[in-house]
Amino acid sequence: MPAIKTSRVRVVSAVALSVALRLVAAAGDYLVVVSETTAADGEWRHVVAALEKKYGADVVRHQGPVESLLPFNRSLPRFVCFVARPEEVTREFVMRVNRLMRRLDDDPWPDAFYGILTGYDAANARRIAEQQEPLTVRRVAAGTEVSLAHCEEGVWFCELKAGRIVRQAKDGNSLESQGPADSTAGLVQTLNEYRPDLFVTSGHATERDWMIGFTYRNGYFRHQAGKLYGEDTQGRRLPIESPNPKIYLPVGNCLMGHIDQPDCMATSWMNGAGVHQMIGYTVPTWYGYAGWGMLDYFVEQPGRFTLAEAFLANQLALLQRLQTYFPELLTAEVDDAGNARGPVRVTETARAAGLRAQDGRGLLFDRDVVAFYGDPAWVARMASRPASLAWEQFYEATPEGLHTLEIRPRRGRDSFRPPNTNGSQRGGRPFVQFLPQRVGPATVLEGAEWQPVIADNFILVPNPGVCEPDRTYRVRFRAEVLPETGGASRRPSRPEVFRPEAVGREFNNRESP
Repeated sequence: MPAIKTSRVRVVSAVALSVALRLVAAAGDYLVVVSETTAADGEWRHVVAALEKKYGADVVRHQGPVESLLPFNRSLPRFVCFVARPEEVTREFVMRVNRLMRRLDDDPWPDAFYGILTGYDAANARRIAEQQEPLTVRRVAAGTEVSLAHCEEGVWFCELKAGRIVRQAKDGNSLESQGPADSTAGLVQTLNEYRPDLFVTSGHATERDWMIGFTYRNGYFRHQAGKLYGEDTQGRRLPIESPNPKIYLPVGNCLMGHIDQPDCMATSWMNGAGVHQMIGYTVPTWYGYAGWGMLDYFVEQPGRFTLAEAFLANQLALLQRLQTYFPELLTAEVDDAGNARGPVRVTETARAAGLRAQDGRGLLFDRDVVAFYGDPAWVARMASRPASLAWEQFYEATPEGLHTLEIRPRRGRDSFRPPNTNGSQRGGRPFVQFLPQRVGPATVLEGAEWQPVIADNFILVPNPGVCEPDRTYRVRFRAEVLPETGGASRRPSRPEVFRPEAVGREFNNRESP
């Protein structure tokens, strides 16, 4: 493995770091952020080197807290990867990363796709960093209900009704069956033999275990020495050996994303079960918007978003909801557990939408406490299933700076209704389109009635809820495409994923690579 190329590494103090970041960010599309201690570690330096080699990445080594990385200027990287040893990835670190990525410029939105790359140890993190082959999610397995109609094939075990199992074959046929009340062995076998590309869970969990049943007695998933195992209700230990690269969405689990020590559930999923990307709450979850929304964007819009895009889209949706209904909370401070520091004012707009102070507290709570782990530029996306999409999403840009986003309903009046409501805070997510190139200030020419949010790297259109099936929902605006700052040779190794050089027509329900 090649050593870090020091010509692109900048070691700076907290005072000088913001200046260095302007220079580094202008050079390429992928930025690695790593502490001085981690970069100097004999094993972890190879994790950084792997990303350098794969993406031509720039590297910033910092001293002091991660929020020293301010400010960026307009020359922003498209991807930011925080390489960190597990002992660095505290709950506070996750919160600081989430806040930092909203403060790269003067708007309230995250300005890059980002993730925290860590692992049980350096060897585990290096395997994740070196992964080249993209992942097309064809097999889905879950310990909670998921919409299999949006999957090529899959199986889910019910957390609410003992023994209930639902399967869908490749031919689309669905079958419900009754299995043992203790589904521990079935879930372990699914991981070991079926080897899904995506695993989804909910229910009670800690940094040490996942309780498989939510409303009834069932077994557990636990960990030891960076490996997972099932423990059934009879106390039998069932090893989990599922090395195929996969992604993991513990959408409704408490604490599954909290790395309180190097050997925990999150790092054991990465090290012992092939997980290359995952999200996870670092606190006990109770509201659910930031977790369950991953199903709305990733699973139920198959092929439209990578996992990193879905994560960012759901964050944007949450922030837009705060801005619309609880504007005072959009940039409000929270305590170390994510709770509001003061009373929540309910606006008339919020009351009209049926929202209460508890909704404001919940959105604010979820804003900073969910982690995205993995290389943010690694491509993991659901297999495309155009027939299952409830709407077409069409984006076009001309060289003259005219941009058009159209939403074309495909399911009549049900087009904007959620296809699945399992979980919390489901449905009603805004339409999100990421832009292939950054743009300057926008002038809306058509569709202002839809109250679009147009930032330098995305368009967001609130979901109207009620669909007029014969209508095309269109936003047209004029905005100058900002000059590229990194040459084509400096882009990530699969530039077609986000097509930053493209100006033209694009359907955002394209086939998986």
